[in-house]
Amino acid sequence: MRPTIHILVRLASLALCLTAAPVFAESLSNQDRAEIDRLRAARGHAAEAVNPLLEQVIRAGEKGFPIESLANKVKEGLAKGVEPKRIDAVLRQMVTHFDSAKELLQESTAKGVTDRGQGNSHRALESMAEAISRGATADEVRDLARAGQHQGQRMSEDALAMGAKSLAVMKEAHIPSKDGAAIVAEGMRQGFRPSELADLAREMKRHGQEFREGRLTTQSIQEKVSRGERGDKLFGDQDRSGSGGGDRSDRGGGSDRGGREDRGDDRGGRDDRSGGGGGGGRDDGGGGHGGRDH
Repeated sequence: MRPTIHILVRLASLALCLTAAPVFAESLSNQDRAEIDRLRAARGHAAEAVNPLLEQVIRAGEKGFPIESLANKVKEGLAKGVEPKRIDAVLRQMVTHFDSAKELLQESTAKGVTDRGQGNSHRALESMAEAISRGATADEVRDLARAGQHQGQRMSEDALAMGAKSLAVMKEAHIPSKDGAAIVAEGMRQGFRPSELADLAREMKRHGQEFREGRLTTQSIQEKVSRGERGDKLFGDQDRSGSGGGDRSDRGGGSDRGGREDRGDDRGGRDDRSGGGGGGGRDDGGGGHGGRDH
């Protein structure tokens, strides 16, 4: 009996390990293949020059990485006349960011910070990868994960990933990392949804000039966030004429858009500024890896 019990215990443990971190492989659609082949031919590239790009995208999909954003990057590059070798370098950087994002999310789950059962893990991976591509460091993400927990409760992967991304956006606005992290962590403790964290970062960036000139302080915003204030209310007494120097795309957006900021933004980059790895610009209109969330 004992050997049988021992075997059953080992099988049960193996099953738990296999279900703890599922990998949902993605495949390249026939439509994407056909479009890439059409663009390749239109630009006069041999199939041998583009096939390695397809293989790289397929391998990433097998690892569970978002294949659509990678395929879009290939299509965008070819459409703009970018040489396949340059596209290859961008893809490799994007995959590196996905790898780092996956490790951070798995680490946060193992430490009891996040719950894979909450939110959208796929979207969280894209948001975290973009956060990394936009300048958030692994140590900053770890610190944010610790500081953002409310009474030790687990948060969704979405919340942590969007928190990291929001911090990266604030850093782009030249808001000190320590101050930005304190504001984002406060928002996470107050139960801000991912879309509300996106709104917070967008408004902070839009008013970046006011922070730099001392007309606004990060401490005052953190105090408002600690009282549960959200979105436009945080800056309701400020001139809305655009003195913050933000992009026009910053102006739409209340805090309750059903998560469009952290969903539709996860469609991959919309330009080919190679070397970003996140595949995209740094304006504030969509999100995800290579999108324009803030």
